Amino acid sequence: MSEIKPKEAAAADKKEAATEEKDWAAAKAHFENLKSTKPRPPKPIHAVTIAVSSRTLFDMVEERKIFVEEGVEKYVQYQQDHESEPLKPGPAFPFVKALMTVNERLRKLYPDSEELFDIVLMTNNHAQVGVRLMNSINHYDMTIERFCMTGGQSPIGYLKAYMTNLYLSKDSKKVQEAIEEGIAAATMFKPDVETQLSETQLRVAFDGDAVLFSDESEIIVKQHGLDTFFAHEKQHENKPLAQGPLKCFLEALGKLQKKFYAKNERLNCPIRTFLVTARSAASSGARVLKTLRSWGLEIDEALFLAGAPKGPLLLKIRPHIFFDDQMFHIEGAMEMGTIAAHVPYGIGQKYNKGKLIEAEKQQK
Repeated sequence: MSEIKPKEAAAADKKEAATEEKDWAAAKAHFENLKSTKPRPPKPIHAVTIAVSSRTLFDMVEERKIFVEEGVEKYVQYQQDHESEPLKPGPAFPFVKALMTVNERLRKLYPDSEELFDIVLMTNNHAQVGVRLMNSINHYDMTIERFCMTGGQSPIGYLKAYMTNLYLSKDSKKVQEAIEEGIAAATMFKPDVETQLSETQLRVAFDGDAVLFSDESEIIVKQHGLDTFFAHEKQHENKPLAQGPLKCFLEALGKLQKKFYAKNERLNCPIRTFLVTARSAASSGARVLKTLRSWGLEIDEALFLAGAPKGPLLLKIRPHIFFDDQMFHIEGAMEMGTIAAHVPYGIGQKYNKGKLIEAEKQQK
């Protein structure tokens, strides 16, 4: 096999990029010649792409039961028989609607810009089920034009091809696969109690360690205790934490926020971000804020709870989505009516309510 020389490789890449740009220009011209009130999907390279599974966007508990108990053929037939009936909203539904609200505001301020949210339905459903999904999306007047239906195969391999910035699923294994591929991802949960959420502002809440940041400090807490952790954080206060799996998504949100700030819309920005961390402010908070500063990122509100439950504060915030790496925080949030997303990353996955899971199994 012959090796491609660096200059030849660079020329090939340049030619491929030029061809892609030409194709997009042609597609844009074709779309604009068509009479439609639907906004044109943005070019992926400029967009913040959010990939959602069908079971996060819609409530498909009943349909899933048929799939598990009766098999794929009965499942597909059921979906076809009911394709005129719109599916009920799932856990990601309010989040996706809020993304579209932000897009509306961006299009008014920047009519020609493609720096927008782009939602992709990423599902391992068979294409025959697609009609019901499309009918449901149209029923709720949602702008979701890109679909990826893989017919029973895992869609994870397509995430990079779609230039995904965030992947939301009900399948924890797929989420884990995505994180291992370097893609921000989380497993979504819907609370039993519904909470009224903002219809004019996207509100996103993040945990800190093992979500925005790496789990390096979390490891010290788990293995050596709080006193050692406090001393470590004080000693390394000016050393930025390594990035965690959701850092890039916060970065993407910040990029869109700055577009509103540039139009003097900071006080009326339709995106608001929150840091909700179990860290103590005085003992270990400075390193967190300095890390964000070193990244050039802003967080609108930072809440340091010093180990207190997160649920009550989240009830006040009312986020469209709350990301955390520990299931007991997810469960506490859900009990208070918050839509939560579990990030299966870091040493916290080996613990349950502060106790090592393996040790609990041995005691049983």
